Amino acid sequence: MAHAQDQILTPPPSNTIVPEKVRDGVDLEINGRAYRHTGDAQMPLLWYLRDVLRLTGTKYSGEHGQGGYDLVLVDGKLASATHMTVAELAGKSITTVEGLAAADGKLHPLQQAFVDEDAIGCGYCTPGWLMASLDLLNRHPQAGDNEIDQLPNLCRCGCQTRVRRAIKRVANGAHA
Repeated sequence: MAHAQDQILTPPPSNTIVPEKVRDGVDLEINGRAYRHTGDAQMPLLWYLRDVLRLTGTKYSGEHGQGGYDLVLVDGKLASATHMTVAELAGKSITTVEGLAAADGKLHPLQQAFVDEDAIGCGYCTPGWLMASLDLLNRHPQAGDNEIDQLPNLCRCGCQTRVRRAIKRVANGAHA
């Protein structure tokens, strides 16, 4: 006669477990990492970054993207995260302000120049300035006042003069 402790109280695992198929979605590369968005493909990139990935450096710039607070790099070119949907970015490489620093935490030369020149007021506009400045310096490594004046960014704290000095610091190679 079997004792109670010898009885199997739960059934053995079934051999019919079938994994769920991989969900369809939009594949993106953000700051060097692969992501698949399985939600609404028409979601603006800004809300995907902020609400889904919790990358909150990119800021809301109003429905028209004024002020340059929502800027990111898409395949190395400046773009408004407010005006691009996740679907439009399938297979593209996106860089946000969070992707500028090195893996070991060392600041990007532009970030360091902003710190050195005290070019950060309240900080709301800083990520957009950094992304627009990086795009500018990628296109014009020796950017001067004329090129800097064309940037789409606004700073309501009045840091433009210090931002200009930070950009010129990097353009002149003073970041090393």
